[in-house]
Amino acid sequence: MEREPILERKTQISYKTEEETVLRGYNLSDLAEEGYTFCDALFVLFQGRIPTEAEEKMLEYEMGEFLEHSMSPSAAAAISTMGGRPQLPAAVAAGIMTFGGAHGPGAAHGYMMNKYLERARIEGISLKEMGETLVDEYMDAGRPVMGIGQPQHIYGDPRAMPTHRKEEELDVDGVYLELQWSIEEHFNNRRKAAGKRPLAVNMIGAGNTALADIGFSPNAAWAIGCICRGFSCACHAIENMKKGRAWMASTGEKMVQMLDLSMIVYDGIPGRPVPTQEEREEYAKRELEKGEYKKWVL
Repeated sequence: MEREPILERKTQISYKTEEETVLRGYNLSDLAEEGYTFCDALFVLFQGRIPTEAEEKMLEYEMGEFLEHSMSPSAAAAISTMGGRPQLPAAVAAGIMTFGGAHGPGAAHGYMMNKYLERARIEGISLKEMGETLVDEYMDAGRPVMGIGQPQHIYGDPRAMPTHRKEEELDVDGVYLELQWSIEEHFNNRRKAAGKRPLAVNMIGAGNTALADIGFSPNAAWAIGCICRGFSCACHAIENMKKGRAWMASTGEKMVQMLDLSMIVYDGIPGRPVPTQEEREEYAKRELEKGEYKKWVL
């Protein structure tokens, strides 16, 4: 008996007609007209609901913090790939493909947290106790505790602890941050007892914790991190395409380790203070009038 041809492709995400594009039931144009942001739409995309103002601010903050990290494996990969002069998306893809256990966003930290949160529920113990259990099990097995330590920011990732604090400030801190605090405290208590210097939370530990507390799954958090850093990879690639040379090397050039902080030569815009939101409009107008920004535009 012949099967009838399948004439439908079911999806719960979106649909479009000649007149509109609808995302999770919301007309995208209506969202934009009502003043909803990129982060709002992203929230709707992954969670199917309009976020609270605090949730949107937390997502926006985390994405802003994660957007750029200078000469990292992803940036280096994007730059190197563009040295061969492929199409731009190839360089962006190369950068994102460096994300793994040691660099960039991932889902493993979130899965670890979910596993131990479920254990705490089943075993009926506090999150402080479960954080200690997690650390003991990982350290006793000689495994690194995910979300702690950063090879270049040896005194603590400057983006990470403020992300914890922002969660508390916006009152979106939940069970994930409570567990993460316990992990960090017990981890460093054990290092202190062993005569080792403390290690601070990194951006994966802080950022993924914040995303989890506002409802994102580990895989969604992974995707959001890739989206953020993808913009950075694109910018590094475009800069090389616009200002660099193909191959980026010659027989007389000394080869160096691309990720060594000592090799980064920044010749961009000099240091400048960030204006407050109250100063923003006048500041932006002055920048436009001066026109100096044009020489930096990619």
